[in-house]
Amino acid sequence: MDKLSKDQTWGAGILAASILGIIVYAVLLYLYPQPVLQITAFVAVAGILGITAWIGWTMATTPPPPPLEVPETATQPVAATEPANPPKES
Repeated sequence: MDKLSKDQTWGAGILAASILGIIVYAVLLYLYPQPVLQITAFVAVAGILGITAWIGWTMATTPPPPPLEVPETATQPVAATEPANPPKES
């Protein structure tokens, strides 16, 4: 068997830890359903509200970008002119 790369080793460890976490959570949920659900709900809501607060803080403290400069030729109105090649009369 080939030796696993560093990323593959980390991936296998994360996979094993996740499966172990699911098993531990299921056992705790079976033994202590009320406190485990309360803690889980609190962590989920606090995490979502924490991310929302971070987004709000970032938006409130970030200065606005400088206004875009429009070229002078684009600010002048286009005058109605006659076509460059007027139709020839026969």
